[in-house]
Amino acid sequence: MRFDIITLFPELFAPFLASGVTRRAYASDQVAVRLWNPRDHADGNYRRVDDRPFGGGPGMVMMIEPLVRCLAAIRADRAALAEPTPAPVVLFSPIGEVLRHDSVARWAEGPGAILLCGRYEGIDQRFIDTHVDAQISLGDFVLSGGEIAALALLDAVTRLQPGVLNDAGSHQLDSFNPALDGLLDCPHYTRPEHWEPGPDQAPVPVPEVLLSGHHAHIERWRREQSLRITAQHRPELIQAARAAGRLSRSDEAVLARLS
Repeated sequence: MRFDIITLFPELFAPFLASGVTRRAYASDQVAVRLWNPRDHADGNYRRVDDRPFGGGPGMVMMIEPLVRCLAAIRADRAALAEPTPAPVVLFSPIGEVLRHDSVARWAEGPGAILLCGRYEGIDQRFIDTHVDAQISLGDFVLSGGEIAALALLDAVTRLQPGVLNDAGSHQLDSFNPALDGLLDCPHYTRPEHWEPGPDQAPVPVPEVLLSGHHAHIERWRREQSLRITAQHRPELIQAARAAGRLSRSDEAVLARLS
């Protein structure tokens, strides 16, 4: 799997690619990441990549020609590796599909993509109309550039690759995963068994069921907590799970007690 990232700030990616559990995937090229700066494909001594928008208005717009040349260089580099099909070009944009677990899972099963990180007021629409295959949004807010969104997609996709996480099955119990029927994850606890917040406060214990060693009881408690948290914070996920037939009678009994 390979991701080519078109960015005016490739230095933003260096700490990310060398840190955390996903770094092994990048170092080994299990998930290959190539950084491309449009300035390297711009004209003139100043390597200009932006200009004022036609029609007036604030800010600047990324110019089409440096982006076209940068994309052509990426295509040529990929072609030299006998890429079977052209990689899709992805733009991070407010009009894009909101990134969710199911879409991350689809990207995780593919060959990768060319990620375009916009800056300024945006990108010349002619490049988008001609070359962009998909648009992705992180939500209803605006970032100063697409780099943070690209990092989010990279991290989410990489951690789903085989062998990246220390426990191969840990991502299957993440929030939103089909293994949890699309619900939120339950709370987690570790040492100390009793935490003392302060001298005048009572110790806060770990829930007793988690110390019982009774796996069936523990799993039932975790399921009930997952249902409780989801119903409290994301009730639409409960509705989606119910509509998909993923809730059992015991699940519905738990939800009935919570209402």
